[in-house]
Amino acid sequence: MSYMLLIVEPVGQRQERGLEAGQQVYDRMLRFGEMLQQRGVLVAANSLASTRRATRLKVRDGRSQVIDGPFAEAKEMVGGFFLLDCVSREEALAYAEQCPAAEWATIEVRQVGPCFDD
Repeated sequence: MSYMLLIVEPVGQRQERGLEAGQQVYDRMLRFGEMLQQRGVLVAANSLASTRRATRLKVRDGRSQVIDGPFAEAKEMVGGFFLLDCVSREEALAYAEQCPAAEWATIEVRQVGPCFDD
């Protein structure tokens, strides 16, 4: 089964952390990804740029609306993800617990599945 570990972090946390500390935590995340790869569970992983550079698009009644970030109403953002191939939710949760970002962010664990199946 595939599980997504979404790194949900407070907006502005990266700026508060600063460049040097940011590089240190990024290196820890890279090592975590390498460990997942060595264990054969990593399908994909990546970091996402801040919402300052994000763009939202929605189409309503045939009309497109594009909104450029930052988004004033956002208190959290998805800062990155790990897509894992695990045998169970418990295994995915065990990896989430080992993720360094759990120290400064929230790790949301979600099984990959169809959008119509609740």
